[in-house]
Amino acid sequence: MKPAPKIFCSRKPISLHGWFVVAVLFLISACATPPKHAGVTTIEPAHPRAVKHDSADAEIEKRIREEYQHWEGTRHRLGGTSSRGIDCSGFVKAVYKDVFNIDLPRTTRAQVRQGQPVPFGKLRAGDLVFFKPPSYPRHVGIYLGGSEFVHASKNNGVTLSKIDRHYWGRYYWTARRILPATGHP
Repeated sequence: MKPAPKIFCSRKPISLHGWFVVAVLFLISACATPPKHAGVTTIEPAHPRAVKHDSADAEIEKRIREEYQHWEGTRHRLGGTSSRGIDCSGFVKAVYKDVFNIDLPRTTRAQVRQGQPVPFGKLRAGDLVFFKPPSYPRHVGIYLGGSEFVHASKNNGVTLSKIDRHYWGRYYWTARRILPATGHP
């Protein structure tokens, strides 16, 4: 009878570098798939550029971009609600109030329960887009069109970004439509 093969070749302890690699691999795998939440459906990203936009979309996009000009570069501040510092949900709330006279809840947790769910491929200007990046429990922005959205970024303050495969597309979670079909409350 043959002896059982040895599984471990060395009894040396794992180095600090080894533990770091193990920790990084664990974090990457832990962030790969966001958990499912009741009432919210994760939708696989498609390319919304194929969706035709009408004149109401163009007007909504124009109004949001004009409001963005007032906020552009405003630094991110968790819990902030003013031009001295604002967070993502505070920014979305302020834009919706100023541009559309719609009062949204203050947090992303509450905002994601507003309006109607929208498949990624059917996004329209003004839709709220939600993400689950690894450094944040939830993040929200306002879709403009052509895969572009406006949001209060942790690193860049209020800015425009693309929902692409490099970062935001990887962490896309869901979208909600708040505005009525005509775009005007």
